[in-house]
Amino acid sequence: MFAPVDIAALVYFRILFGAILAVEAWLYFHNRWIALEFIRPKFHFTYYGFEWVHPWPGNGMYYHMAALGILAVFILAGFAYRISAALFFLGFTYMFLVEQATYLNHMYFVGLVSFLMIFVPAHRKFSVDALLRPGIASEFAPAWSLWCLRAQMGLVYFFGGIAKLNSDWLQGWPLRIWMPRELNLPLLWRFRDQVWLALAFSYSGLLLDLLAVPLLLWRRTRPYMFAALALFHLTNSNLFDIGIFPWFATAMTALYFDPDWPRRLLKAPLALPPAPRQPRFRTATVAGLAVYFAIQILVPLRHWFYPGDVAWTDQGHRFSWRMKLRDKEGPVAFTITDPETDQSWTANLGRYLGRWQYNEMIVRPDMLQQFAHFLADQETQPGHRRVQVRVDAEISLNGRRRQPMIDPSVDLGSTPRSLLPAAWITELTAPRRKSLLH
Repeated sequence: MFAPVDIAALVYFRILFGAILAVEAWLYFHNRWIALEFIRPKFHFTYYGFEWVHPWPGNGMYYHMAALGILAVFILAGFAYRISAALFFLGFTYMFLVEQATYLNHMYFVGLVSFLMIFVPAHRKFSVDALLRPGIASEFAPAWSLWCLRAQMGLVYFFGGIAKLNSDWLQGWPLRIWMPRELNLPLLWRFRDQVWLALAFSYSGLLLDLLAVPLLLWRRTRPYMFAALALFHLTNSNLFDIGIFPWFATAMTALYFDPDWPRRLLKAPLALPPAPRQPRFRTATVAGLAVYFAIQILVPLRHWFYPGDVAWTDQGHRFSWRMKLRDKEGPVAFTITDPETDQSWTANLGRYLGRWQYNEMIVRPDMLQQFAHFLADQETQPGHRRVQVRVDAEISLNGRRRQPMIDPSVDLGSTPRSLLPAAWITELTAPRRKSLLH
């Protein structure tokens, strides 16, 4: 872990990390996502335990995003690197926590990597810091700093593959639904509604995820697996709207090559032997990495502590690298009942939610519960008994017939939010629709 390795690969990743995240910040301005996601909504879905996180008032989110873009450029240049990386992590995590409806695996992934970058000494070469403080300059870095980034990327591939070992994926779902309307690759477009193509994509994705790490670790197969994964990410970017993830994941996967590969690519080999250096904070480093990666291994497994199919209940779904495994759709209605008058009415969801928030909420039971709490607070008149909120959610999972996802008899507006198993989520029993089998 503490053996010196060439710092070139870390410098390469620092530059690409900063460049990709600077582009991401620019896209938020260019596509007007800041107003859409943080300013216009009248209600924000918060993560459990982080209900206190709210958007900055006024134009604060614009300034916040601009600051993230500047910090990304500072990381790229290696300027005030440690401070810039720490502030970027805090700022990015805050933005992530503001709105649960914007959850994407790649945003969570960027947050984790930005945390690791605080400790990775990627600024000791080819950086402003190394120019201003020659004493920190080095051609080498401890091996753990490279391996922690490799391990983080490897866990995404591994758990992404494990998650695909389910009956729906092995039968080609949900790609059977998505490919006829999403696939526009020239050579494959005319086959987009063929089951065999959906199965081919399903099994190739499964094998690539499961074999990624072992074949990247073996030098003989490394170039071929890297090329296959790069093609895989590019294909995903064509099929799905997943933002920077294909480019970010490809940049991280390149870290599996020998650490001096950027020098060899530029034909600037390093002739100096590594200078012996007594590692600092050895025990703290080992302990910190052990705790961090224990969490990264256990969190994706937590869904086994919940009953039912995680794709249906959503309990344990987030933060577990369960990527593009399900298609859930169906109408949702909130019925509000005044217990004093016994009058009922249907809530006007457009009054509080944007279309994109609604689309995320209808397939996630915990978000339905959170919004039911909000409606109960909004619709209860001062001095009156709290209104009851029931949810009628007729949802289809991966081509099955629609069935209620929430027990319609439960007053969801009064059920406490919790990480424990939710008894008000129904059991998945609906059969597959026959018309979608062909």
